[in-house]
Amino acid sequence: MGKKIVAFGEIVWDLLPNGKVLGGTPSNMVFRSNSFGEEGYLLSRVGDDKLGHAALNKLKELGISDENVQMDSAFPTGTVNITFDEKGDPRYNVTLDVAFDHIEFSAEALKLARNADCLFYGLLPQRFGLSKNTIRELIKESPDSLKFFDLKLFEHFFDLTVVDFLLRNSNIVRIKEKEIGFLAEKLDLKPDSLEDFGALLLTKYKKLDLVLVTRGEGGIFAYSKRQGAFMISGYNIKMRDNIGSGMAFSAGFLHYYLNGKSIEDALEFGNAAGALNTSKRGATAIFNKKDVLQFMEKNSKREPGL
Repeated sequence: MGKKIVAFGEIVWDLLPNGKVLGGTPSNMVFRSNSFGEEGYLLSRVGDDKLGHAALNKLKELGISDENVQMDSAFPTGTVNITFDEKGDPRYNVTLDVAFDHIEFSAEALKLARNADCLFYGLLPQRFGLSKNTIRELIKESPDSLKFFDLKLFEHFFDLTVVDFLLRNSNIVRIKEKEIGFLAEKLDLKPDSLEDFGALLLTKYKKLDLVLVTRGEGGIFAYSKRQGAFMISGYNIKMRDNIGSGMAFSAGFLHYYLNGKSIEDALEFGNAAGALNTSKRGATAIFNKKDVLQFMEKNSKREPGL
């Protein structure tokens, strides 16, 4: 039996220059966790509209259960307009006040969270009261679940009170390296290095055990409360796009970490999963654990260093 990973948050249609693709960090997390043999569960909400029904059909096509996806008769299904900057990094314009902002606390949601090996959540669904209150209740009511906070920033939403609450109640946090400067300033931290940032964050937030920093082509940095700093080099590969690469890393990391592997082994596997994802198109490209292990054997890494 795989580990139960419950991902809370948005289902959206990513509106790309060449068409629409079902997206959302939680659904990408569930898809990739399932591909590694874990049991991913999606807790979200879509509108009772054309896009909402299309989303449910696409989830089934991707092998993701829609059993815990709520239907909303008042608010539309979420959409994200995506453009790319000169470096190929995506920029997101997320529609406001949509179905995933109104995920309800329910007996089914509570049962999911309490039985989860890992409860995964991000910042975006905390924009409005209902979903924000629901995740807070689920965190409180699932003391035995590992809490994984994906601290991905969005241009139109940053609430220091929300971020502070989630950091105070999480065990693991993933942060993009390019967003550390902004976060350090908002959290009143003054780090001199990545290692210093990790140590300061763990000192400030007592429940945090592990800080994960994704560095793009630079690989992964991590700071553990018990084992200190880890630096994992990136791979020498040609990137197609990096949509979903963060979730491929996180799902790969959790696949090893939840099954008792060392932090270093979990970081190495997650790093390779994220890199393999960037060599393919989109967040739901098909690959499994065997493919990641073969990728690790066949591809060289960049020179280490900050």
